[in-house]
Amino acid sequence: MDWLQVVILALVQGITEFLPVSSSAHLILVPVLTNWQDQGLAFDVALHLGSLLAVVLYFRRDLTAMTISWGRSLRTRRPDADARLAWAVLLGTIPVGLAGLAFKDTIETVLRSPLYLAAGLIVFGVVLAWADLRHRGSRTEHQMTWKDVLVIGCAQAVALFPGTSRSGITITAALFMGMNREAASRFSFLLSIPVIVLACGLLIKDLIETPEPIQWGFMAVGVLLSGVSAYLCIHYFLAFIKHIGMMPFVAYRIVLGIILIGIFA
Repeated sequence: MDWLQVVILALVQGITEFLPVSSSAHLILVPVLTNWQDQGLAFDVALHLGSLLAVVLYFRRDLTAMTISWGRSLRTRRPDADARLAWAVLLGTIPVGLAGLAFKDTIETVLRSPLYLAAGLIVFGVVLAWADLRHRGSRTEHQMTWKDVLVIGCAQAVALFPGTSRSGITITAALFMGMNREAASRFSFLLSIPVIVLACGLLIKDLIETPEPIQWGFMAVGVLLSGVSAYLCIHYFLAFIKHIGMMPFVAYRIVLGIILIGIFA
C-alpha cells in the first residue's frame, strides 16, 4: 500500500460503515476500480477497529447506562428500559453471528463480484425506500418488542450478502416494525458494536493463522481516519436524518448499482 490508498480506504470505511449504502461494497469496489492490491488482513482490522472506537465513543453514555442496568437485571430479574435495550442488542446479534460462521467462505468468494454488489445496492435500496415511505412509525428503540428484535436481528444476517448494507437493512427492518427514523438508526448503530467486535475477532484469527508483515504507521493512520470519519458520520446522520429522510441514500444506491452494471455487465 501507499499513503493515498491508506487515506482513501480509511475514509471510505469510516464514511460508509454507518450510512445505509454498504461499506463492504465500497471497500470491495475501490481496489477493483483502481487496480490497487488487496490491503491485507491487518489493515482490515485497523479499519474495523476505527469504526468500533467511533461508535463506542459516540454512545458511551448509553452504553454505560445499558451495561449497569443489564448487570443489575441479572440479579433482580427486573430489567428496566436500558437493560431491555442491552438484551435486545445481544439477542439481535445471534442470527448474524450464526449466519457468518455458516456462510463465511461463500460470502468471501462467490458473492464478491461487482454484479452481485449492484443487485444488492439496487434491490435493498428500493426496499429501504418502501419501508421509509409506507411503514415508518413513531416508536422509539425503548418501545421495541421481542418480535421487533427478532425481525431486525434476522434482517441483519441478510447484510452478509455484499451490497445489502448492515445499517441499511437493520434500519429498513426497524422502519417496517413501526419505529421512527432516529430510533431505527440509533438501534442499528448500537447493534453494530457486537457485530464489529465479531468481525475483528474473525479477522484477527485469520491474521494469526496466516501471518503477514504489519506496517504499524499505516495501521495507526487507518484507525485514526476511519474512527474520526465514522464518528462525524454518526453525529451528522443522526442530527439530520429526521429532516432529510432515506431517499438521498436510496437514490445513491440505485445510481451506483446502475453504474456498476454498465461497467461490469
